[in-house]
Amino acid sequence: MNKPSVGLQWTAYVVLIGGTLFMLVPFLQMISTSLMKPGDELTLPPKLWPNPFEWNNYYKVWVEVNFVRYTMNSVLVTVLDMIGMVASCALVAYGLAFFEFKGRSLIIVAMLGTMMLPSQVTMIPTYFIWKELGMLNTLYPLYLRSFLGGAFGIFLMHQFFKTLPRELYDAAWVDGANPWTIFYKIYMPLTKPALSALAVFTFISSWNSTLDPLIYLQDKKLYTLPLGLLFLRNEVENKTPMIMAGSVITLLPVLIVFLFAQKQFVQGVASAGLKG
Repeated sequence: MNKPSVGLQWTAYVVLIGGTLFMLVPFLQMISTSLMKPGDELTLPPKLWPNPFEWNNYYKVWVEVNFVRYTMNSVLVTVLDMIGMVASCALVAYGLAFFEFKGRSLIIVAMLGTMMLPSQVTMIPTYFIWKELGMLNTLYPLYLRSFLGGAFGIFLMHQFFKTLPRELYDAAWVDGANPWTIFYKIYMPLTKPALSALAVFTFISSWNSTLDPLIYLQDKKLYTLPLGLLFLRNEVENKTPMIMAGSVITLLPVLIVFLFAQKQFVQGVASAGLKG
């Protein structure tokens, strides 16, 4: 293969750096505004960086607006959501990948079909199910369904399991291992990249979810961070720096998780797509 010329490489670097800076500008502006005094964000000419830093914005949002409680709720929901999704999807995908039974292909097709349905189609029926169960205005609707699996997670894990050699299963079976032992001791260690990718997907989706908390929660003590951020505007009388401080608090955990897990995330997604 011919190596690209030095000029082409430098052009690519410049474009990538320019694109990166372009995407970072809104984030940096959010941080800058969050450290300004109320009203400074409207001055002309606009301030690019606050002087001095108004750290009190974060204190007011964290303590006075009770973002600490919203954070605890978000952490609880997100952790349980990840545990339920990863465990249930891995089990279902394992069964679909290695067990032979009638209707297996039909189940896979039906599962993929549910991925094509807009969430609005099932929103009202799902609401009435939780209402009949007496779980409205609780955190249960935000994570319990994850323990029943999800179409995307099952599909991702199923594709990854299909890349693993069937001979491992057959050899362990001949040696007397039962399906649960094969799953837990042989295949689970091999699926860490896919499990990491699914965990990151679930974390981001659950942490950023606004619609479900808005539908099921009425008590402010149960609010998650995105829902608390949605109503923060009324709490602080449209003070933009405090709203930006709340946005930074909400966004920071997602950035940290993705930065530390991006290698496993990319590896898991790439590996799951190697075999259809």
